[in-house]
Amino acid sequence: MTRLLLFFILIIFVSTSSGHKSVPKWLSLFNGKDLSGWKVKIRNHALEDNFANTFSASNGLMKVNYNGYDNFNEQFGHIYYKEKFSHYLLSIEYRFVGEQANGGPAWAIRNSGVMVHSQAPETVTLNQDFPISIEVQFLGGNGKDERHTANLCTPGTHVVHNGKLLTDHCINSTSKTFHGDQWVNADVLVLGNTRIQHIVNGDTVLTYEKPQIGGGVVTDFDPKVKIDGTPLSDGYISLQSESHPIEFRKVELFDLAPYANNPWQLSSILRELSKRGK
Repeated sequence: MTRLLLFFILIIFVSTSSGHKSVPKWLSLFNGKDLSGWKVKIRNHALEDNFANTFSASNGLMKVNYNGYDNFNEQFGHIYYKEKFSHYLLSIEYRFVGEQANGGPAWAIRNSGVMVHSQAPETVTLNQDFPISIEVQFLGGNGKDERHTANLCTPGTHVVHNGKLLTDHCINSTSKTFHGDQWVNADVLVLGNTRIQHIVNGDTVLTYEKPQIGGGVVTDFDPKVKIDGTPLSDGYISLQSESHPIEFRKVELFDLAPYANNPWQLSSILRELSKRGK
């Protein structure tokens, strides 16, 4: 569904259930000017060492670029928002630009993403490649092949999909392919440890349940952090640097935690999203 329609539905829900008027507000995680409120962690570099100015902000955009890299050399990076969340709707607009960094892996061409329910950046080790998290993978078209976006990848995690524990590292969504440098709107509905839903340009493209720690495809982690079987009910949000330049012009969040104990409100939101996604 469109953000505008969801916004008005939420206004109705909050007003009618609380007995007084209360207008929901979106929180802009990116202020359009600088990286205030964010922490950078790049593999092989200390926390808050923004190596080669990988992450920057200008002209209303958060930019990920590799102009200062001689070779990418598996220096995967993430920029984390300062707070963690449990129940929310995250809305992001992104586009891929330019050419992949020298030495970037072939699978990372026009590849990036947003991590949700992530471990804290302070617990990511110096040489760890990806945080233990749920990744909403962004893929850009290469001009000829079908490449879905808002896919699911699971660094150090598992989820339940179609009633079964999913142990594959990545599964594709049902989204369209977006070639070139066009802007794409990706929404992520996160409901604690119950459900996560991926939405692209208003269409629901993937839904799964019960995110939890487990599995591999993450290296050099602290074993005290990766306790397999632990449900993921909340966590941090981070944006990736995976060797292909990408820009973000919107990173906004509507916090649903105040309504988490009201099943009627949450189920109504999900029902409306589902109707729009068909």
